[in-house]
Amino acid sequence: MTARRLPRRSELRDLIRPRPFHWDPLSRRLANVHTMSDMRVAARRRVPQSVFDYVDGAAEAEISIGRARDAYAGVEFHPRVLRDVAQVNTSVDIAGSRASLPLILAPTGFTRMMHCEGEIAVARAAASAGIPYTLSTMGTTSLERLAVEVPDARRWFQLYLWKNREASEELVARVSASDYEALMLTVDTPVAGERLRDVRNGLTIPPSLSLRTLADMSMHPSWWANLLTTAPLEFASLNSWAGTIEDLVGAMFDPSVTMADLSWLRDAWPRKLVVKGIQSVEDAEEVVGLGADAIVVSNHGGRQLDRAPSPLELLPAVVERVGDRAEVYIDTGIMSGADLVAARALGATAGLVGRAYLYGLMAGGERGVTRTLDLFRAEAKRTLQLLGVSQMADLDARHATLRT
Repeated sequence: MTARRLPRRSELRDLIRPRPFHWDPLSRRLANVHTMSDMRVAARRRVPQSVFDYVDGAAEAEISIGRARDAYAGVEFHPRVLRDVAQVNTSVDIAGSRASLPLILAPTGFTRMMHCEGEIAVARAAASAGIPYTLSTMGTTSLERLAVEVPDARRWFQLYLWKNREASEELVARVSASDYEALMLTVDTPVAGERLRDVRNGLTIPPSLSLRTLADMSMHPSWWANLLTTAPLEFASLNSWAGTIEDLVGAMFDPSVTMADLSWLRDAWPRKLVVKGIQSVEDAEEVVGLGADAIVVSNHGGRQLDRAPSPLELLPAVVERVGDRAEVYIDTGIMSGADLVAARALGATAGLVGRAYLYGLMAGGERGVTRTLDLFRAEAKRTLQLLGVSQMADLDARHATLRT
């Protein structure tokens, strides 16, 4: 029989270790975020349903985004043991400069809708982390203001070609004048994908005041207070718009764009040119042949054509075809540092994330984005150590495979 006794006071004192209390509510919130799933939950609590769904949702039945995430879940790592991983270097070269991670912050539209700090907060977090940030044509901060506010950021600009080609030319000239490092042409949006969450929520830019949104104010007063007491939410690179996102895309974007337009842009833009939205090996080869410095294997976060190819599954074939002539990036489905490691092992130069940092932005502004990037860094470093790899640049197909 086990002998029983009362514990001594000194023994109890050693067992009672309360967590430090954070007086700042944001610090308390972010202290409870340990994964991107946690950050997603925190984000959902801070913003109206329509705003969260705009970030979280995808096209139609949302099959593409599910398949993309399933592909990362299906990666099998192949660790080696008894390797010195006391010091790990997660940095790689991206577009001719060193980045602290194989990570690029993707372009996202309407960013100030998620948090009033918007693109400025994201760019500052990216600059502090030592990675590039891509401002969207559909952004809510002007490219000139971003250059002034965050001069030390690695600034890239994402371009849609509009039906008004003169306006596109003027925008490219502005990007050049503001000394952006790279131009990223998105090519997978001849028309808008059907994002049913947005349709059902009646999402407009700026959000319209209705009985439903007025009721939502009581649930998210700080978000509404920030929206109503800061500069109006509008597109910084477009004329004012007061309608649905789908209608905007239909009115502005040009479904007649062809490879000839890419040739025109290559001649017009003297710096790094990235083409985003590649979903076939054949298109990858063609755009690289026309002078793209890098491509993004992407199905637009699952937000355009549902049932599109899973980028991670397509990646090895694209790298084999064009990887010796251009950098190959990937997006859609990356939600952790381990996902970044998997993409790098399968041939990607770097991965782009959008939803992940927007969850952070919704949950806590710039500090939320920084927390997201800290999670990615810690997860990537730990994954490398457990793989027995001390340099991110040393990853290759020996370290990961796609399970079928």
